[in-house]
Amino acid sequence: MMLITILGGMGCIAGMAFLLYCYRGFVAAQKASRSLKQSVSVFPLGRAKNMLHKNGKSLIAVLVLGIAAPSAMRAQAGGEPSGSASDKQAGVTAAQPSAPASPAAPLPSPAMVGPLSTALPRTFDAGPFGQLDVTGILSGFGYWQSHPSASDQAARADVSNGQVFIQKTTGLMQFYVQAGAYNLPSLGTPFLSTRNTVSDYFGALPVAYLKLSPKGNFSFLIGKLPTLIGAEDTFTFENLNIERGLLWNQENDVNRGVQANYAKGKLSASLSWNDGFYSNRYNWLSGALTYTASAANSLEFVGGGNLGRTAYSSVATPLFQNNSDIYDIIYTHTAKKWLLQPYFQYTYVPVDMKIGVARATATEGEAVLGSYTLPHGLTMAGRVEYISSTGSIHNGAVNLLYGPGSQAWSVTLSPTYQKKAFFARGDLSATQAVNSTAGQGLGAHGMNSSQVRGVLEAGFMF
Repeated sequence: MMLITILGGMGCIAGMAFLLYCYRGFVAAQKASRSLKQSVSVFPLGRAKNMLHKNGKSLIAVLVLGIAAPSAMRAQAGGEPSGSASDKQAGVTAAQPSAPASPAAPLPSPAMVGPLSTALPRTFDAGPFGQLDVTGILSGFGYWQSHPSASDQAARADVSNGQVFIQKTTGLMQFYVQAGAYNLPSLGTPFLSTRNTVSDYFGALPVAYLKLSPKGNFSFLIGKLPTLIGAEDTFTFENLNIERGLLWNQENDVNRGVQANYAKGKLSASLSWNDGFYSNRYNWLSGALTYTASAANSLEFVGGGNLGRTAYSSVATPLFQNNSDIYDIIYTHTAKKWLLQPYFQYTYVPVDMKIGVARATATEGEAVLGSYTLPHGLTMAGRVEYISSTGSIHNGAVNLLYGPGSQAWSVTLSPTYQKKAFFARGDLSATQAVNSTAGQGLGAHGMNSSQVRGVLEAGFMF
């Protein structure tokens, strides 16, 4: 086993060296292209089509049919943290700290709180589509953990992201398409291979939406996009930490539906009718209201819930969470080098004997996320969180954590280095379950109460 782990690590290093070689070639080609001042007039539709995995449909068909769902995104400004790290509202831009001038404005998506920042986009003249901006990410990761579950391994390496982002951000009709491979690691849950993650969750087109942006304070979206709920976003590169936290495990990732956004002065709001935890049953209503007091401070209220009943479940659609109500209060403070984000979360699953809920069950969680920017492209980020659930195994409460009535806490440290397009970062985390039910805790047989993880991720934003 040790030999396999060492060989896997050597493979990761060799892979990163190959990525660096490819990236140097890309930079050289980019400089040559700029020096010749050539303009690209044909959109590479065939390349995008090949990335659509199972359906293999062209981008035009995807956009016209509206396979995607409404989007809630955070604004980004170079490598600086956004003014509201929890602003997942598409078309609603949070207040930003000042950033040095750049030859092109940062794109509104994918939403990124930092410390990573996307590369400047490649711009294409796509004829009837107008001007399109293209960016992307290629990264791999490896991990080690104590007490893996029966379906997991003690160590593994895999691709964490291989995605391309194509978007049109001007005019009345706009769109965003995110295509490729991804992994969704989260504390206290088993790792899935990237291949299984793509097939079991959102496919090779995880995010895509059409946006109607008339003049004024309103915008409207239809399609497939990240949830409004929570302080952390869906993909590894978007967040302060590689792995998402324990509170995120109660939240949904991607919705399909429609969304309306409004922004005026210091207030911004979004309202979405969607399918909750990717259930394809459109009975969820969620919304967010953000008050941006200043460029450095914002307060966000988020809520959502199932207005009916959904008996369907899958890997992406947990039964009890998809029939719950969820509420967040998120405060964000940004300074020149600091980002601090405490938030509170409450979830509630009402009695419903038809889906096996004999007693109302709830969770309550608190977390603090933060980062500090150091010189030479270095950032130190961290997260501390605690979550508890109600009920017991004797009174009919359902399991939302590590058994009814269980609690858990976690601590995560994440140093990050980024120089131009290249980045490397790590997670060191400890998760502790308290009052867990035998068979529903951590480890191969659900009998362990703690888990330590180390994760390394490296790649390129291009």
